[in-house]
Amino acid sequence: MAINFNNAFGIHDSALLLSSRRAEVISKNLANVETPDFKSRDIDFKAVLNAESQGRSSTFKMTQTHSGHISTPKFGVDQDVLYRVPNEPGVDGNTVEEHVEHSEYAKNALRFQSEFTFLNGRVRGLINAIRGE
Repeated sequence: MAINFNNAFGIHDSALLLSSRRAEVISKNLANVETPDFKSRDIDFKAVLNAESQGRSSTFKMTQTHSGHISTPKFGVDQDVLYRVPNEPGVDGNTVEEHVEHSEYAKNALRFQSEFTFLNGRVRGLINAIRGE
C-alpha cells in the first residue's frame, strides 16, 4: 500500500512553508524600520491557510500530471502579502512599528516551531510504520 503524503501531513506542510514566508516578510519590515515611506507588510496567516485548506487559494497552482506526484505549495510570491495598517504612522511616511513587528515575529516563530514539531512526529510515525515497529 502506497503512502499518500497529502493524507499523512495534511495542511501542516503548507503551514510550515507559509510561516517561513511570513518570517521573511516581517524581517524585511524590521530591516526597513528607518526607511522613509516604507510600508509595512504582512501575510494574513489564517486567511491564506483557510483558503488553502478549502482548495480555493487564489495563488499560482502547479498542475499535477500524474497521481503519484506530490502536490506543491500554492503560495504566490507577493499575492498573499498585504499592507499592515499602523497604529501610529511615522512622520516620514514609514508605517513599520518595531514593537508590533517583534511581537508578530515571535508569534510566527512559535507557530513555525509547533508545526515543525508536529511534522517531525508525523515523519517519525511513518518511519516506524515502514519499519514495522
